[in-house]
Amino acid sequence: QLRLVESGGGFVRPGGSLRLSCAAPGLLLNSLPLGWFRQAPGKGREGVSCISGRPSTMTLYADSVKGRFTISRDNAKNMVYLEMNSLKPEDTGTYYCAAEMYQAPDVCSPDERHYDFWGQGTQVTVSS
Repeated sequence: QLRLVESGGGFVRPGGSLRLSCAAPGLLLNSLPLGWFRQAPGKGREGVSCISGRPSTMTLYADSVKGRFTISRDNAKNMVYLEMNSLKPEDTGTYYCAAEMYQAPDVCSPDERHYDFWGQGTQVTVSS
């Protein structure tokens, strides 16, 4: 079900940065595990990062983005973010945020099958 709205994508040169945002009108995110996924053309959806709900002490990152990307949430604003630094051409793809409604709130998962609510995606293109 489409309940989330991503923004912040765009065109960036290698080495640049972008900050993706995810809003959830009508859906409270404060206790839900949240994730970011991406999909390159012709490829399956790949887990990028996730953060647990309550408590929000668990984060996971794909090896390909570890040290470059940072996931965070602002419960007061009902938002989740993905800060992307040192971007590479292989980071190109459509980025999606997702929320788990029915999983344990103190963990998160990089498996897309665990997520119940999704956004429409925002395009990130890294190219010179």
